[in-house]
Amino acid sequence: MDISPYAVGALLYTPANQQNLARRVISGNIPSPYSLALCLEDSISDAAVPQAEEQVLYTLEDIAAAKADFYHPLVFIRVRDPKQIESLYTRLHAGRAVLTGFIAPKCTVENAPDYLSAVARVNRRQDKPVYLMPILESPDLAEPDQRPARLRQLKTLFDAQRDQILNVRVGGNDFCHLFGLRRRVDESIHEIGCVAHILTDILACFSRDYVVSGPVWEYFSDARDDWRRGMLRETKRDFLNGFIGKTVIHPNQIPVVNEVLRVRREDYDDARQILNMASNTRVLVAKSAAGGRMNEYKTHTRWAHKICTLAEIYGVQP
Repeated sequence: MDISPYAVGALLYTPANQQNLARRVISGNIPSPYSLALCLEDSISDAAVPQAEEQVLYTLEDIAAAKADFYHPLVFIRVRDPKQIESLYTRLHAGRAVLTGFIAPKCTVENAPDYLSAVARVNRRQDKPVYLMPILESPDLAEPDQRPARLRQLKTLFDAQRDQILNVRVGGNDFCHLFGLRRRVDESIHEIGCVAHILTDILACFSRDYVVSGPVWEYFSDARDDWRRGMLRETKRDFLNGFIGKTVIHPNQIPVVNEVLRVRREDYDDARQILNMASNTRVLVAKSAAGGRMNEYKTHTRWAHKICTLAEIYGVQP
């Protein structure tokens, strides 16, 4: 892959028909690092889709034409169906240079082949890769007896075109909706048992081979900063369970995600120590750099590679 799947990080969703979006990106007033999703699906009414598609083209062309020095986010288009992928890509010109890929909402065993085929056809037309990020949020995954088989089928489909899949994403609010649930600002999605089981099964199936991103947090402002404390608590739980990054719906939320992705100094020092054990011909275990835990090469190597990659992208906490 030309782009690290860890680099998506905080993915900012915005309705695709926002007319001032390119100006906001170019002005650099969105906290970075971040990625950007132009949504043509749930946030856009059916009647507004044609105008929103045109605005997507204008937004990408404007960003591509900008001469200013600004942070260039990874940019994705969240489409409504597979046909929209080729339709939009064909109408893009200079904007192709800033397009990272497409997001496939409500990705299922039935529609995943069409999404994958559409992206494969786009990639045959150019040298710069275009990626797909499927969202697992469909009702069939809420059925306990169907879920294991459906997840295995999806993974088999994704594995066949592994280089095209940049992230696997989850729709936490969609799963909550199925059960008529909604978490408050002082609660975490990991406390909602029926939804947490779905998320855990997705992680167990995919996170060994793919970066899986955490579910959206709905709160972004209040007088007492409760939203931030709640989001930080949930995002830390995301990371502990294996999610990397998070869908965000407001620029206020980006620094919270980046705070969690920024590596602790103790973890970074230990990760470096573990990877350096590869050249040791005698001992593959050692006391941690701070002296409080054990580091073992054969047990902690995958974790160490992940920590070093995150440190390279998001930095190390002072």
